[in-house]
Amino acid sequence: METLEAYLDRKHEELALLNSFLCTPLELRRPVSVVEVIEQKFRVAAALKAEHALHDWALTETAWAHQDRLRVGPFEFNYDYQRADLEVRGPSFYQFDRSAANETIYTSSGMAAISALLLSSVRLMRDADILVLPGSYGETLELIESHARQLRLVRLKSSPGEVESRAGRLRILLFDSCAPMAAFEATLHCARPQLDLVIFDTTCFSSGSGRIRRVLRWARRWELPIVLVRSHTKLDSLGLEYGRLGSAVFVTCEEHVATAKQERLENLASEMRNAVRLFGGAALPAHFPPYVGTKLYRALTDRRVAAILRNSRRTAHHFASALPGSTAELHFAHGLYVTLAPARMLEEKQTKQMAADLCGDLKKAGLPLRHAGSFGFDFGAAEWFHDTTRNRCVVRIAVPDLPTPLWDQVVQAVVGWWSMHEDRGKTPSSVSRPQAVIP
Repeated sequence: METLEAYLDRKHEELALLNSFLCTPLELRRPVSVVEVIEQKFRVAAALKAEHALHDWALTETAWAHQDRLRVGPFEFNYDYQRADLEVRGPSFYQFDRSAANETIYTSSGMAAISALLLSSVRLMRDADILVLPGSYGETLELIESHARQLRLVRLKSSPGEVESRAGRLRILLFDSCAPMAAFEATLHCARPQLDLVIFDTTCFSSGSGRIRRVLRWARRWELPIVLVRSHTKLDSLGLEYGRLGSAVFVTCEEHVATAKQERLENLASEMRNAVRLFGGAALPAHFPPYVGTKLYRALTDRRVAAILRNSRRTAHHFASALPGSTAELHFAHGLYVTLAPARMLEEKQTKQMAADLCGDLKKAGLPLRHAGSFGFDFGAAEWFHDTTRNRCVVRIAVPDLPTPLWDQVVQAVVGWWSMHEDRGKTPSSVSRPQAVIP
């Protein structure tokens, strides 16, 4: 349980880190409220971006002004025409990725990374089966169904072990961090998985998560080629959405792994680089957070995510007891958000309005829940969400790293609002601030 004072001390450290990367640091006092924390952090982030733009005023899409490599914090960039040949040198976003042999390709977003990777897979593994876990990211599934139809989409109920391999067909596993905990664990307990490639979307796991390390150990044990794809926008910039940025890390195979598997991974990396060039999906140097890679950054990120996970466990426990008939999924493998299901089937527009009404009423009560379609912020966020497992629209509550007592109040207010709304069949006009704390 984190008190308000402990929270403010932690946020003051985050602010000091961000401020230290300004050539002319801002005069910042220790924040005295959650609102002030959020305002100061976005103000410093804006100053960092503005300073970068002013310093590199001659920077264009085609390099012409820099004699030496362009730098942003610890990252160095080298490119020629419109970043088509972008090379990036710098620290890994992953805390465990210390192998110089691992090849990283940066892209303009997480979807740019997985799009280029999947379409490259089609060229090298045409007519392969692509196995997807329940709860996989909706846009990734849409991408496969719309633009990678050569891959046969196989929707799993639990793990790859439930589907027999077909003679002559390669098998790709899309291992998504959006999956429920049950499917995540079932997959890691799948003995001798017959797979030719694992695409592991790590977006919803912290960059130092033990669950990422578990998946890597599992892949090494069964000698599975694996690529980590990630959006760095959500969890890798201390809650600021500093800029859209994605990557794919091709994890080097062990020396004893079959040559054919190693060659397939190397060829896939080469194909993806070409796809990023042709699709115009190269990363923007200005979108790399300059404060990434320091020991303090990693420590603060770990503490931040730990606070989110603590709050999330309390949220799931309270929703399970207070809204037993309304919970959709409370136990995602990542623990960053939970979902609530309306009593009747709603369309996307209706569910979006429901989330907006919920946030609007809680905001009137002075509670930090905002209508936003992402997660990892310094405030709670609610938005409609497509439950791909049951093909329905639900409301997603993204949990922040707010002080425990304050977030408990938000959770209780959500329960009160939801109960009144479902009972009356209409949105209540106001929400009072609860005083009790969740046990």
